[in-house]
Amino acid sequence: MVRRNDGRRAALVDAAIEVLAREGARGLTFRAVDTEAGVPTGTASNYFANRDDLLTQAGARVYERLTPGEEEVSRQRSAEPDKETYARLMREVVGRVSGFRTGYLALLELRLEATRRPELRAVLTERVRDDLAANVAYHESSGLPGDATAVKLLYLAFNWLIVEQLTLPDVLSEAERDRLVTAAVERIVND
Repeated sequence: MVRRNDGRRAALVDAAIEVLAREGARGLTFRAVDTEAGVPTGTASNYFANRDDLLTQAGARVYERLTPGEEEVSRQRSAEPDKETYARLMREVVGRVSGFRTGYLALLELRLEATRRPELRAVLTERVRDDLAANVAYHESSGLPGDATAVKLLYLAFNWLIVEQLTLPDVLSEAERDRLVTAAVERIVND
């Protein structure tokens, strides 16, 4: 029977994210999660039906932790809807995602694992598709310049920029990264 202590479950999923980022998908075992979480051996297996369940919940938790808070969304919505605001918003997104290094690295591991696990691929495909649609909807309702294609192009460009920052951080400085984000918005987004 799967246990329902939500706090313990969240701690175990957070531990799974750390294990994924550090050891990769092959290193993600219930024992490794138990050790990372500092709980007795066998605890994770009481909370997750199987390894696929743990992988799926780890992916969902990364997205949950990357979601901006209400205060940030409110501040963004009250800003002037121009390219300068758009560029600032994109720098904040890249910074927030880069700031959760282990989460993003765990997502990369999950994406690689999804190439071998059709069920995980289906879950991640749906999640990323929904996330991208939510970004387009937010953009359209915000009055920011540009269209859905611009949002998708920026999504693709910034995902690789984040991978670069997290895996080879000495290639670009933070200042250069910020200038590139601004340049991408300026060149991709039409008024």
